[in-house]
Amino acid sequence: MQSGQVELDRIDHAILDVLVSEGRISVTDLSKRVGLSKSPTQARLRRLEAEGVIAGYQALIDPIRLGLDHVAFVEVKLTDTRETALRAFNQAVAQIGEIEQAHMIASNFDYLLKVRTRNMAAYRSVLAEKISTLPYVGNTSTYVAMQAVKETALGDVT
Repeated sequence: MQSGQVELDRIDHAILDVLVSEGRISVTDLSKRVGLSKSPTQARLRRLEAEGVIAGYQALIDPIRLGLDHVAFVEVKLTDTRETALRAFNQAVAQIGEIEQAHMIASNFDYLLKVRTRNMAAYRSVLAEKISTLPYVGNTSTYVAMQAVKETALGDVT
């Protein structure tokens, strides 16, 4: 087991599987679904929260219903990859709301960003005014998504 990893049994996994798809389920209904009484289910739920396995609860918003259906993936190549530069880039990326995800990549580029906007004009503005001005950005390449084939939160955790 990796450092920081929590050991989970079959019941813990069952609880997580239910919560992933039904985050607002009552403890009573959850206990029925996993085959435990309410008190032990509640205790396990508290333990999973305390151990950080359950990081929080939130509403999942459909961005397309909000008119945010333009998705672009941006490769970013930095001019400097020393720790100070990476830290500055990471902190700046966190401030840009249109960037949904940012991943450091082991490749011929340094980061892959998922950017969501209303349309191509809005994306061009975000690229020019925000992404291109991030610290240490050398160059970028954009790939526009035509369709999301699969896009989910953490699914089956068993």
